[in-house]
Amino acid sequence: MSELPLQASSRAISDAALQAAPATKARGYWTTVGRRLSRDKVSLACALILLAILVSALIAPWLGLADPYQGSMIRRLRHIGTPGYLLGTDELGRDMLARLIYGGRLSLMVGISPVIFAFCIGTSLGLVAGYVGGWVNTAIMRAVDVFYAFPSVLLAIAISGALGAGITNSIVSLTVVFVPQIVRVAESVTTGMRSRDFVEAARASGAGPLTIMRVHILGNVLGPIFVYATSLISVSMILAAGLSFLGLGTKPPEPEWGLMLNTLRTAIYVNPWVAALPGAMIFAVSICFNLLSDGLRSAMDIRN
Repeated sequence: MSELPLQASSRAISDAALQAAPATKARGYWTTVGRRLSRDKVSLACALILLAILVSALIAPWLGLADPYQGSMIRRLRHIGTPGYLLGTDELGRDMLARLIYGGRLSLMVGISPVIFAFCIGTSLGLVAGYVGGWVNTAIMRAVDVFYAFPSVLLAIAISGALGAGITNSIVSLTVVFVPQIVRVAESVTTGMRSRDFVEAARASGAGPLTIMRVHILGNVLGPIFVYATSLISVSMILAAGLSFLGLGTKPPEPEWGLMLNTLRTAIYVNPWVAALPGAMIFAVSICFNLLSDGLRSAMDIRN
């Protein structure tokens, strides 16, 4: 008689262990990813640099900086290290340190926003195309192929030129450029996932297509798509700066790194170090996003 309570207790413990197994497995995976990422010194350094730039841009009004719009022809093109002007002044005598920090707001917004929008739109389209297949897949992927007929730079310039200069139009044009790339990745990983056993089991249990895509497939394909999207941020930063450099992005006198490169190009023979500062910021941020994306990809590949 004493064995019955013991068996019931054992079954209860085993049932609780089985219910907790998926959560434990999920926690174990992300714990492993975080631990591997924390051991990557290059990724940590890049993350700290990006965090410092982002935080300084957000709290710029409280840093006691000079007015980034106020200039003076008397103090134009001061050299780096000039008393009162740590990074010198631009062609209109405006403080370069203030303009670089304030410019990080627009540059990061125009560089990151298109990738976020493209991630949401591209993931949705790729998920539908990969799971439904058939004529739906053909229609979506052939429409995506049309955009691949044009280089990304030319496509962004063409769309921005048609819409006109401005921050909003730059974000729209870059979003259109990045959506096809994310759709391809999302469609590829979804196609490989729809024939898995757990998807077949969910389909056999009566779950609808939307439920299967949202509950069973989306969580398994978000990782590769997210890693790929983070690698596009560096490209987006360069393209956004290029649009501003060509006069198709941010309008003067707003501080934006690409626009600052354009306005300072005439001063490159007079004060080349000051003229190169916006380009150095674009280069540093792009490299940091690239290296961080590589580190995240390696950390999430737990087979290595």
